Amino acid sequence: MKIYHNPRCRKSRETLQIIQDSGTEVEIIKYLEEVPSEKELTDLLKKLNIPAEKLLRKTEKIFKDQFKGKELSGEEWIKVMIANPKLIERPIVVKDDKAVLGRPPENVNILL
Repeated sequence: MKIYHNPRCRKSRETLQIIQDSGTEVEIIKYLEEVPSEKELTDLLKKLNIPAEKLLRKTEKIFKDQFKGKELSGEEWIKVMIANPKLIERPIVVKDDKAVLGRPPENVNILL
């Protein structure tokens, strides 16, 4: 199991704690430091079964200042998220060919 994690995010910490409490081995990817590649982000979106725009953190200042109201393609949004990883919703938990957003953290139970 993998978690795309931001240690400063409460929901991300809570989700990680649920995984660890279950005894499941987990690989922690600090995605702000290890930014996913275009292929990796595309694969995550397929596993989440959502369009790129749904993975955006639209409350972030950078989104409001630079991207609010813009109509971009999925590929363009992916490039925006790679250039600005703060805009990637977190945490994302992956197991095999499935993924969930840890919002709420209990969503991770689907994969446990």
